[in-house]
Amino acid sequence: MTIHVRGVRPEDLPAAEAVVRIRRAALPFMISTPSGVAHELTSAHPEKHYRLLLAETPDGRPVGTAQAGLAYDSPQPGLSFVNVHVDPAHQGLGAGTALLRAAEEHLAARGAVDAYAWVLDGPAHRSFAERHGYRPSRSAHFLRLDLAAGTLPPLPGELPAGVELRPGSAFAADPRPLYEADAEVTADEPGDVPVELDDYEDWLDTVWHQPTLDHELTTVVLVDGVVAGFTAARTDGATRYGSAMTGTRRAFRGRGLAKLAKTDSLHRARAAGYTEAFTGNDAGNGPMLAINAWFGYENCATETRFTKQLGAAR
Repeated sequence: MTIHVRGVRPEDLPAAEAVVRIRRAALPFMISTPSGVAHELTSAHPEKHYRLLLAETPDGRPVGTAQAGLAYDSPQPGLSFVNVHVDPAHQGLGAGTALLRAAEEHLAARGAVDAYAWVLDGPAHRSFAERHGYRPSRSAHFLRLDLAAGTLPPLPGELPAGVELRPGSAFAADPRPLYEADAEVTADEPGDVPVELDDYEDWLDTVWHQPTLDHELTTVVLVDGVVAGFTAARTDGATRYGSAMTGTRRAFRGRGLAKLAKTDSLHRARAAGYTEAFTGNDAGNGPMLAINAWFGYENCATETRFTKQLGAAR
């Protein structure tokens, strides 16, 4: 069967909806919406050379998708990413291979040297990556918490002296303090692709204005009026809540502020009607894995980051 691969345009709502359906089928632990997909395209930094691909059968049925781009926010040049998702009901048609080929050609043409891809930790997925020249690196876990039936740790009856909790929406007029906290926390996050957030306008475009970022359910911890930590919430506007990032600035670590932020956000998410909470952690992020286990999150899947040297390096 001949698979056709094409690019997705921001104004193509049916294609965005197809991307969401495929992502949810292949990776149901991620928060994805059509408006979020469109925003990925319109907000992408020019140096990212971002491309979103859709694979279709000869009769026009969407069966797979891929996202590819340069790691423009990494201090290490030549890094890129490619993530391929195929609807489990339509595997074996060649969609994954066609998408990966198109993505790698796009990346190599723009100077990428190394490509990184997240791959579900199953025999078929790992075998596919290895057949195409990718080699495993570090792993990460997807975690799920049942907000409808589970029991959340209670909020403290009284906050420590000088500590305040505010929703992210309280920073609508000036989110720069959140950007500064995010930049510091992101720099310390374990991973094999270093990231430096040093462009405030880009952060506003790609993070703050992302439609799935729920400003109201995002919780910010202030200590003596200074942003000390936060948990960023992403939602699908229906039943699914995801923790996009939880962290504490270096000067305030060891005080339980990440737990406090996440407890507050999860309680408010449940009160707002969300029934499932998801998050993801690098396998080497012991402190955050311990916090999530304390909340009752359970491992629901594992991914491994695979890497490949592209033709530009040969």
